[in-house]
Amino acid sequence: MAIFENIINHKIGSITADELLKYASQFNISITKAQADKIAGYLRGKRVNIFNDSERTALIKQIARITNPETAREVNKLFIKFTK
Repeated sequence: MAIFENIINHKIGSITADELLKYASQFNISITKAQADKIAGYLRGKRVNIFNDSERTALIKQIARITNPETAREVNKLFIKFTK
């Protein structure tokens, strides 16, 4: 299972805005192109383990600061989908 976690975490750290929008659409999560640009820019190069609740929570708090709390909640839903 660790290999899948590593793959998903690596993808999070290298995700593009278009990919983020594609995944959001796939899971019926609404984010705008501008929000996806900001989030992808923030995530690029980050080494975070979204399978770790405290790391994911800290990441979501940062996303809330650069976008807004509602968008952060939506992104958290997406991350939770990735971890299942």
